[in-house]
Amino acid sequence: MSEEIVPPVRPPRRILMGPGPSDISPRVLAAMAAPTVGHLDPYFLKIMDELQQMLRQVFRTENRLTLAISGTGSDGMEACVFNLIEPGDKMLVCVNGVFGGRMAEVGRRAGAEVVTIEKPFGEIFTTTEVEAALKEHQPKVVGIVHAETSTGALQPLHHIAKLVHKYDALILADMVTSLGGLPVEIDEWGIDAAYSGTQKCLSCPPGLAPVTFSPRSVEVMDKRKEPVRSWYVDLSLIRNYWGGNRAYHHTAPINMNYGLHEALRNVLEEGLEARFERHQLNHKALKAGLSAIGIEYAVEEENSLPMLNAVKIPEGIDDKKVRAQLLNQFGIEIGAGLGPMAGKTWRIGLMGEASRESNVLLFLATLEQCLPKQGYELTPGASIAAANKVYAG
Repeated sequence: MSEEIVPPVRPPRRILMGPGPSDISPRVLAAMAAPTVGHLDPYFLKIMDELQQMLRQVFRTENRLTLAISGTGSDGMEACVFNLIEPGDKMLVCVNGVFGGRMAEVGRRAGAEVVTIEKPFGEIFTTTEVEAALKEHQPKVVGIVHAETSTGALQPLHHIAKLVHKYDALILADMVTSLGGLPVEIDEWGIDAAYSGTQKCLSCPPGLAPVTFSPRSVEVMDKRKEPVRSWYVDLSLIRNYWGGNRAYHHTAPINMNYGLHEALRNVLEEGLEARFERHQLNHKALKAGLSAIGIEYAVEEENSLPMLNAVKIPEGIDDKKVRAQLLNQFGIEIGAGLGPMAGKTWRIGLMGEASRESNVLLFLATLEQCLPKQGYELTPGASIAAANKVYAG
């Protein structure tokens, strides 16, 4: 029997306007195609040092223990939870979306006694609600999502972090979607540990998870009574690889680190404030355009993420047909709703490289073609005019 040779990889060109991954800069792709060196090669060790330096700038922290875990954002979550939690520890998790629920599940698997406070998808937690749970449960760690990818909701953290410290607990924040697109102030807010992913506003392919730990959280890890249950994400081992000892732990994904290095260079070259302003401007233009054709947001404006726009699907419109037409006819990917929002919302990403005026206008134009095919009435060009008014503003 002859061996069959499968065709080479030739993916279609897409405009990635879903919840991630986002569009990738050609500079990042070029960096990833550079020659591979060894994971202990002096050149790669220099790249690791520069990565840590740039991640501190983007996280806005002086934390020494700041690095990129080899794995996706979910691996960053596991690294944070498994290193801070010992079996029997109490962990309070704030659940108002899919990823808060996932953090609670990771806590259970790490051996924590997990308690949750819950809000409907799309709503955020108040300091009063969090303080009541802190008083009742006295947890060691409080987990909360800064930017809930499943709902498009932004959770303010500054005052909640102060409360968590008042009750002598650690605060762990999911910043997978916010890092690089919204202000993230680890030191100013007093965040003890945080994790992110490369594939959202950093516009790097998925595969690494930036994490950062405060001196307070490092002290907690150093006082553990037993080893971390996951060998792979045990930071007592990993930090010896990223730190001065350079002790072998695992073979790092060399070229993925090249990609993140270039992605962070892109972020800092643009400037954090300019990057945040760009995301906000494109969010406002998209919102104005959608509003002009009768499409509402699923989250209150003051709680809306600029990079992940969760909008209500108009009554009578078939979710899957619209997303299929956008993808197959125009090459545009947007995301479906998750959990109780499934079939009720679209998630429109404007992350990193994808947060462009041209993408906003193209998406609105194509949506104006898709909706009337299902009997939806709109004034042709209304969304484009409304978005252009914002850009002219």
